Amino acid sequence: MEKQPLPTEDGMTETTLSELNGYVGEEHQESSSEPPARAGWNSKVEYFLAQVGFSVGLGNVWRFPYLCHQNGGGAFLLLYVLLMMVVGIPLFFLELAAGQAIRQGSIGVWKYISPRLAGIGYSSCVVCFFVALYYNVILAWSLFYLGNSFQFPLPWNQCPKERNVTECEKSSPTSYFWYRKALDITDSIDDTGSFNPYITCCLLAAWTIVCLGMFKGIKTSVKVMYFSSIFPYVVLFCFLVRGLMLDGALDGVTYMFYPKLEIWGNIQVWRQAATQVFFALGLGFGSIIAYSSYNPRNNNCHRDAFTVSTINFLTSVLATLVVFAVLGFRAKVKVMDCVVSNVKKLSEQIGSGHVNGRWMPTFNYSASSSVDLEQYRAWFKEHGNKIPGNLTDCDLEKEMQKGVEGTGLAFIAFTEAMSQLPGSPFWSALFFLMLLNLGLSTMFGTMEGILAPLTDRFRTLANNKTKLTIFTCVIGFVIGLLFTQHCGNYFVTMFDDYSATLPLIIVVVFETFSVSWLYGADRFLDDIEEMLGWRPSVIYKYLWKYICLLAMLGLLGATGIRMIITPPTYMAWNQEEASEKHLDYPGWALAVLAALIIFAMMPIPVALIHALLQERSTRSSREAQTGQYSIVSTNDNCETPMTDMTPLDQRNGTSAPCS
Repeated sequence: MEKQPLPTEDGMTETTLSELNGYVGEEHQESSSEPPARAGWNSKVEYFLAQVGFSVGLGNVWRFPYLCHQNGGGAFLLLYVLLMMVVGIPLFFLELAAGQAIRQGSIGVWKYISPRLAGIGYSSCVVCFFVALYYNVILAWSLFYLGNSFQFPLPWNQCPKERNVTECEKSSPTSYFWYRKALDITDSIDDTGSFNPYITCCLLAAWTIVCLGMFKGIKTSVKVMYFSSIFPYVVLFCFLVRGLMLDGALDGVTYMFYPKLEIWGNIQVWRQAATQVFFALGLGFGSIIAYSSYNPRNNNCHRDAFTVSTINFLTSVLATLVVFAVLGFRAKVKVMDCVVSNVKKLSEQIGSGHVNGRWMPTFNYSASSSVDLEQYRAWFKEHGNKIPGNLTDCDLEKEMQKGVEGTGLAFIAFTEAMSQLPGSPFWSALFFLMLLNLGLSTMFGTMEGILAPLTDRFRTLANNKTKLTIFTCVIGFVIGLLFTQHCGNYFVTMFDDYSATLPLIIVVVFETFSVSWLYGADRFLDDIEEMLGWRPSVIYKYLWKYICLLAMLGLLGATGIRMIITPPTYMAWNQEEASEKHLDYPGWALAVLAALIIFAMMPIPVALIHALLQERSTRSSREAQTGQYSIVSTNDNCETPMTDMTPLDQRNGTSAPCS
């Protein structure tokens, strides 16, 4: 059957007006199950704050800088921009246009394209819920650190004196505070332990903040986003100015941006860059569609796609500059401590007469604090291995590579750097308040990706949206208690690595295929032209149908193969060795991991089977109704029953016989 075009404003009847308010396609026939008229943004500023706040999150601060440094610096930036232009922005534009045209959440949008595809929207909701579960735990950690920032000296500034000093001295004060004080972590995921009372209370506070922010839908969440979306930029600029004034900051920025073009030949780098583009823009969550569905139909969503994507990229670059300026300072402090320690050892060896005169350094080894790093390293490369006393090389780049990914960056490396700044409590409170606001704006978008599709689809939920919001937050907190156990950090890692990555890629593959092949890329562009008043470039047709689809299939294949070839592992803290180590997931954890992926993808085949059975049932019902009427054979001498009935026959429901 020919699929109807997306709703237009031409020739609007009363029914069409209700479609414009978010109830289109087949759904308007079931008006009894539809929610009331759709709300809208009060201004374009509110919409931008929401979209930017959702797409700019914690990954911009602690994931992008790590990938950029590990994968060729400037070369990775170029690769990221390339993939964002040919894959990220076209898919972002596709979701914006679909949401704005159909004016429903993800469930309604894909059910409008085809009832068989409704499962795509349900899968998006499930993934959003999984992400919300562990993402709010990170907000709880930020709240815990924020509360501990109002002390001088900071509690992670030095090792405690009361217990287990050895573990702290083997690692570092910041690592010890993170693993022992904040998480009180177990040695493996098998050892669950009890609940951490401090993190549990912080998690309750985090869900309470989210619930209050979402209490009245976008009307209340956008008021919070005026602060939560803008404040992080103020903090980032403050850190940038302060960071660039620190010794070692330029070294950090140089190491970060130094281009290594050879990485373009590594397929894993392409996979990581594509994955970062994918998650940075928030594709597949349904939140983009939900936010866009509140826009007026003539809104220029094409310009929005470029604007939001550009802001997101520039934010990542800004965060990377800040991170590596501060980490450069941290690394410089640590390597200079290393130089002082080694020069003291060298001085002792020289004093004892164990150093050959030919190996003597040219620098003043008696004043260890005045020795230049480059002078020491130049001498060490020539003669360091000949000197007794286990002297070590003090490598700035190796020092910068330690602990700069994910939670290790925020709660260990960056925290350690801030503790060395003058006025460290102020900078610490500012940093964790920034993390809290970055996470909140993303959480609001994630929650909207859950609530908007469900309230669009079910009238009962739409009439009780406040109760639904509270219920969702309560359920989120109860299930989130899993992450507040002493092994909770390992479950956060599991959810972060596996509950969203593969399902979201599959969701976006189905989205792209549905629009470009099932609905038709040309027809979709026709609908956009009808909506905007001008036609986007035909290049989008080929990007959606071929480039984007093949790129997402390639990313799906690369991710799946990597999961099969490389056994899933997690980073555990070994208390005896006071260090991190990779451990394999036990069998039961692998079963949980697989269940998360399967459960997230289950709605797609279930909805397909349900739609096929419904179509078959409808077809059988029509055939049964057709069978109730006899087919009368006619000829030239006999009229059809409908035209040969006398008034009496018509009243009695009989017809005159043919002679």
